[in-house]
Amino acid sequence: MPRTGRRGGPQTRARISQVATQLFLERGFDAVTVAEVAREAGVSSVTVFNHFPRKEDLLLDRTDDAVDLLRSAVRDRGPGVDVLASLRRATVRLVDDRHALSGLAEGVVPFFRTVAASPALVARAREIAADLERILADELDRDSRFDGDPALLAAFFIAGYTAVLVETARRQLADEPADAIAEGHRARLEQLFAALRHGVLPGAQPSA
Repeated sequence: MPRTGRRGGPQTRARISQVATQLFLERGFDAVTVAEVAREAGVSSVTVFNHFPRKEDLLLDRTDDAVDLLRSAVRDRGPGVDVLASLRRATVRLVDDRHALSGLAEGVVPFFRTVAASPALVARAREIAADLERILADELDRDSRFDGDPALLAAFFIAGYTAVLVETARRQLADEPADAIAEGHRARLEQLFAALRHGVLPGAQPSA
């Protein structure tokens, strides 16, 4: 999805991200400087920071996609569709599409290996999760159709999805069969939503 509003436009942003990702995966996150990324991408360091305020975001660059998914799940669900059903559909669609946010995208192992090797990236991933929790809670709080506790549901959902993703990453790094990883990922998602529905969302009926 194109991201606008930053100097140089989405094509420049995409080029910087591609160059940075290649360098990080080849040499490790901590061994590559922003100046090197800028030089390889043919831009200035200032331009890099215009698009990516933090070095870690050069690799962890799917935050906007995650925010869009959460907001759409709350705002764009149809009549009679509750938040959990909408979130479930959205996350199952990520699995079906082998989207990067599912941890099932092709060639994802070097990415997971690079993240796991860098304390800075691990810390930033946790910060992003906290930001997503706050964003989801705010969306739920503004939604007149939601009658539960926004902060509680947001906290449980983000923590639960993070746990699912971490286990999927572990299995990817262990080089388990792709079909088995996807099947396990989907099963853990269903367990997550069953737990949320019966333990967090008041008065809700099980969804089909």
